[in-house]
Amino acid sequence: MTDPTGTSHPSLNAEMAAYERMRSLLETEHFGKWVIIRDEELAGSYDEFQTAASTAVERFGRGPYLLRRVGAGPLTLPSSVLYGPPHG
Repeated sequence: MTDPTGTSHPSLNAEMAAYERMRSLLETEHFGKWVIIRDEELAGSYDEFQTAASTAVERFGRGPYLLRRVGAGPLTLPSSVLYGPPHG
């Protein structure tokens, strides 16, 4: 993944690759749930997005981590969501 400044985020790429490696198991055991992938491992599974997001922020701050609903396609988010508001 590349941010608007062209900077690559290899850690997030690693989290996405880990999700793909775990996809079969995740779809069997956590289908429809929101999962957090951190350090290429499953860090949690939640019924609600808000619970998953709040937990991720409490545990890992700004990340990187992957928050994804198992069984759903990847979302495309605006850069303001991905990288926060500009400071200045």
